[in-house]
Amino acid sequence: MWFVRLLSSSIGKKLIMATSGLLLVLFLMTHAAGNATIFMSSDVFQGYADELHSHPLIVLIFSISLLVLVLCHVAVGLYLFWENRQVSTSRYIITKRVVKNSFASETMPYTGLVVLLFLSVHIFGFTFSPKHVDISVTVKNLLSNFFYSLFYVIAFIALTIHLSHGFWSMLQTFGINHPRYNTLISRLTLGIPLFFLLIFGGVALYFMTGLGANY
Repeated sequence: MWFVRLLSSSIGKKLIMATSGLLLVLFLMTHAAGNATIFMSSDVFQGYADELHSHPLIVLIFSISLLVLVLCHVAVGLYLFWENRQVSTSRYIITKRVVKNSFASETMPYTGLVVLLFLSVHIFGFTFSPKHVDISVTVKNLLSNFFYSLFYVIAFIALTIHLSHGFWSMLQTFGINHPRYNTLISRLTLGIPLFFLLIFGGVALYFMTGLGANY
């Protein structure tokens, strides 16, 4: 029962957000490593994709786990946003607020929804792509479309903004906050989101600009 009470409390919800956020960041890191093979050649990327999908049970378990993580993160995030909106209407809170939230923190639910829209488009475009067509060919065909790639770039800019606050908030929830490490924390808060933008946004730009024409 104590576990249920913890998860239903404010700190419990923040722990769900932080834990699911951490696991999603770890997924993004592995996904970025796989996607980076696109810059090597279509054969290397296709080999990576074929090896990955040669273990269908692992892929299925991983996909279901990822779906649960995303749903938990979105649901709890929207609930916390609603709670904060309710509290912010209080005269007491308004008069006591001293520091204005950053742009990233204020737009968390909106950038999150952009990322969620991107996931829907991404899954529809790639997961449900024709099975007889190599995934490397599908990647080139879809991302060679200027507007499709432009949407990807915008989505990853939104992800960068989202993570720039989310990563810091996650560390605060886990109690990682010490003057000795604040410089490192600030660099990670900026560096990790920019790393994802460089890899994922770079893949879109690679095809969008025609650099991947011979891919």
